[in-house]
Amino acid sequence: MRIGFLMTTLSTVVAVAVSGQALAQVAGSTTLGVTTAEMKDVALGWSAKKQILGKVVRNDKNERVGTIDDVIISPGKTVSYAIVGAGGFAGIGKHDVAIPIDQFHTEGGTFVLAGATKDAIKAMPEFVYAAKPR
Repeated sequence: MRIGFLMTTLSTVVAVAVSGQALAQVAGSTTLGVTTAEMKDVALGWSAKKQILGKVVRNDKNERVGTIDDVIISPGKTVSYAIVGAGGFAGIGKHDVAIPIDQFHTEGGTFVLAGATKDAIKAMPEFVYAAKPR
């Protein structure tokens, strides 16, 4: 019985691979992964871990005003806010704020928030994550 299931699953994966899609079937009903055509978008996109998180945010005077600690993805699958941490030392006294992603631009790989200062960011309402439902 298990060998039959394994062979069916394997043949499904092979059929999907041959059809030019990088997809997998889970439990016969849920498709995971992306098509080969979508893979280009993935490869050309930004890695939040490597290219965004932990990066310094500077203002238009090249002054450091904070770091990007998180990105918020809306239910519509778009990045909507960056969580910027300002002030503090080693995480103590740091003030996190949510800033709409369209207020940033990049210059030479640096994230720029025009007109921002550490004091202005510290004066913004603090961002606090919602409690997880139990």
